[in-house]
Amino acid sequence: MGQSKTSKYYENNPEAAEKRRIYQRKLNKTDKQKKYRAEHTKERRRRDIDGKGGDDVSKKKNGKFVLENPFINRARNGADGKSTKK
Repeated sequence: MGQSKTSKYYENNPEAAEKRRIYQRKLNKTDKQKKYRAEHTKERRRRDIDGKGGDDVSKKKNGKFVLENPFINRARNGADGKSTKK
């Protein structure tokens, strides 16, 4: 599989890559992100699919979890940042 545009960009711009890593580390430490990860991990464990790859556990607008193709789930937010959640 080839590299994404983003991956190529960060490979050619190490300063930008480091800046992004710093931002991601900061973001991942927030209580909101910790709660998000814990909630999704709990659901994956409940369905006995945690650590086995496969579909993502995605949350719908009504709060219910649904299994979804990772490609579709992770590509959802466009350039305008507006969610197209189901």
